[in-house]
Amino acid sequence: QLQLVESGGGLVQPGDSLRLSCAASGSTFSNYVMMWYRQAPGKERELVARIGSVGSSTNYADSVKGRFTISRDNAKNTVYLQMNSLKPDDTAMYYCNARFLYAQYTYWGQGTQVTVSS
Repeated sequence: QLQLVESGGGLVQPGDSLRLSCAASGSTFSNYVMMWYRQAPGKERELVARIGSVGSSTNYADSVKGRFTISRDNAKNTVYLQMNSLKPDDTAMYYCNARFLYAQYTYWGQGTQVTVSS
């Protein structure tokens, strides 16, 4: 069982930056592909970024390419989402998600709120 705890959200102005963190515990972190999702009010949850188990491959939603960077530190059991040039459309609850490499297990964190407003 993997536990995920997100942190780093907050209220920022357009153009600002934030770094989200997701700390994992309870299982071998490097056995998981990690993802960040977000969900805005009234909208479906969408995949924002994905990183492979050793950090060598990343993928991004078109809406965040060039502005967001996903990374992971397997020694610290943590995945990060660096968000730059934030826009009001980035306002959402951001969720960390882990997908086990060897079976159909997936885990979610509780979410951290990001609000971009002037």
